[in-house]
Amino acid sequence: MSDFIHKSVMAAEVLDALKPQANGRYADGTLGGAGHAEAILAASSPTGWLSGCDRDGVAVETAQKRLAEKFAGRFEIRRGNFSELADWIPAASCDGVLLDLGVSSPQVDSAERGFSFQQDGPLDMRMDDRQPQTAADLVNDLSAGELAKIFWEFGDERDSRRFAKAIVHDRALRKFTTTRQLAELIERLAPRRGKKSHPATKVFQALRIAVNDEIGSLKRGLAAAAKILKPGGRLAVITFHSLEDRVVKEFGRERTRDYKFSGGVDVPELRQPCVPELKWVSRKAILPGEVEMEENPRSRSAQLRVLEKI
Repeated sequence: MSDFIHKSVMAAEVLDALKPQANGRYADGTLGGAGHAEAILAASSPTGWLSGCDRDGVAVETAQKRLAEKFAGRFEIRRGNFSELADWIPAASCDGVLLDLGVSSPQVDSAERGFSFQQDGPLDMRMDDRQPQTAADLVNDLSAGELAKIFWEFGDERDSRRFAKAIVHDRALRKFTTTRQLAELIERLAPRRGKKSHPATKVFQALRIAVNDEIGSLKRGLAAAAKILKPGGRLAVITFHSLEDRVVKEFGRERTRDYKFSGGVDVPELRQPCVPELKWVSRKAILPGEVEMEENPRSRSAQLRVLEKI
């Protein structure tokens, strides 16, 4: 895959949330094709600065070329996980941070990346191909119980145990190596029978999340974003499924409270007062407009949540 062409979701809403200005400093933790980054740099011309990263090497290369054409000298791009933003961006230095979560269109559409069952390809699913563990490793090495837990927790798959047991049974005869091989097994166990979504959708989502430690990265990345924001700076997060959105909402609840508690259970009598770190810009998720959803069907599941550093 030589190009990383990706239509950025909710670009206008992101700009409205972050309100980029000249001399402002911004961070994009999920560069992708650099559509959001380009919009932020254009809106903050002529002196705005952007720090960006992505786990995908092709995305990083594409973003470097795209941004250098118009904004040379106004950005720094690194290859890496947004959970590491605070390791190289100074604390309290950013006016805005963007995290556009999930998998991008070029990754899904590239058969050799193994993210989708729509085309046959290696059972890979790594956002960063430098990491050793692939989806095939999980499918072929984990126990039925471990696989079922992944399918349930990350995919909300009701047939998680049945699918996991079948995988363990089949892999004893032949290792799983391709996306089609896994998808056909799931479809054999749960025939489509006219249903709109493929029966393997949740299993593939769960494996992708597990392979890339997406939930762990998100939790660490939200904390890193809060650390590098300056007072008045804003954090914009675009999620694409309920699991991601729950993590963002829980992070927001924790950081906007004026009290803290220990032990994992919120007992009003044991609350300790504290100064909240963030505040919600909008308590309700911001959704794409009708026109965007018509033009870009993949935007339909997007939700934007915005927090501001106090």
